[in-house]
Amino acid sequence: MDIRTYRAKTMRDALELVRRELGPSAAVLHTREVNSGLLGRMLFGRKYEVAASAGVNVPSRLPEEARSRAHGAWRQENSISQPPPRSTLHAPSSVPPAHLEADYRSKYRDDFRHQVAGQLDELHAMVEKLCQRASTAPAHDLPEALFHAFTDMIEAEIDEEVARQWIDRVRAGRDSRELADTLLVKARVAQLLENDITVHGPIKLDTDRCRVVALVGPTGVGKTTTIAKLAANYRLREKRRVGLITVDTYRVAAVEQLRTYADIIDLPMEVVATPREMREAVARMSHLDLILMDTAGRSPRDEVKIQELKSMLGEAEADEVHLVLSSTAGAKSLIATTERFDEVGTTSLVLTKLDEANSLGHLVSLVRECRLPVSYLTDGQNVPDDIQIADRRKMAYLLMGIEA
Repeated sequence: MDIRTYRAKTMRDALELVRRELGPSAAVLHTREVNSGLLGRMLFGRKYEVAASAGVNVPSRLPEEARSRAHGAWRQENSISQPPPRSTLHAPSSVPPAHLEADYRSKYRDDFRHQVAGQLDELHAMVEKLCQRASTAPAHDLPEALFHAFTDMIEAEIDEEVARQWIDRVRAGRDSRELADTLLVKARVAQLLENDITVHGPIKLDTDRCRVVALVGPTGVGKTTTIAKLAANYRLREKRRVGLITVDTYRVAAVEQLRTYADIIDLPMEVVATPREMREAVARMSHLDLILMDTAGRSPRDEVKIQELKSMLGEAEADEVHLVLSSTAGAKSLIATTERFDEVGTTSLVLTKLDEANSLGHLVSLVRECRLPVSYLTDGQNVPDDIQIADRRKMAYLLMGIEA
């Protein structure tokens, strides 16, 4: 059995060679990509190999009529290689064999040149990309401490551009001894982050009037639990007179959850459903030091619900509106949410579920780009624990993954 191997830049070209030399009835025994690796493709481009034989009888899937047409076309295309009829045996050929051979060589020489030129263009483009990456990446001669600090920030999901800027700023004006200390380098980077963080501090209470504080945000971020933590701390530890108002009548058992907390802490509680009921509830609790308002979760994309929330807060005349966000969400989603809730008059951020996030570096983009200061951080479900007032230095170390 005569088996021949053909190679071409594309599978179609390889099969065309098989058809041209062995005929349409030839059997394809094996096909494979020669340069399947990335390096092989970079250097030599894609190439395909086909093993075929004219001596193997493989039943064709084509109808008989189609096979006959294909075989006739092949015989017509390759008629120059067939013996001429007896009557024209001595007739002069219309094209000299030497001319045919020259045309054949010229054609494949041009194809080869085009193939090589295409491969060189691809290599040139790849080299340019590598050069661009090298120009934007930290210099390879970075001190080891700076290099480790940079990689730690990337692993913590801090934006690469921000990490690079901090590394450049730490490196400038520092002597080699400071740059050799890994802990000192990380502390310098944390200090740069600390300068970018703004905090709100705790809820501010007045001695002569009641303060109304509302918590807003998307669904499932922990608003009700955070309300309970704040209420317990101000009632039990600060000895303040606290009342609760909830408008979260949409979520199943949301009212009962807050009522359970109110009964345990011994707090008055009102449930409202309309702006008028909100105004009346606030008036009934005006003798207290603090009213904490729990609102229903709102999708940032639901314009109607956002406007309803804005109307409720307007009737309550809220002094502070804390936007509650979950640390498990992505940076882009968090930033977009802060922009949408800006319509309701948000004054600060509460970051929850710090204990559930895989890393906290993505919050760097939020605190740097958002205009809102951070008021509280929560890291668990325990009431009244697992909540702390936001501190710039502690937040910087926390987001950097550094133990304070």
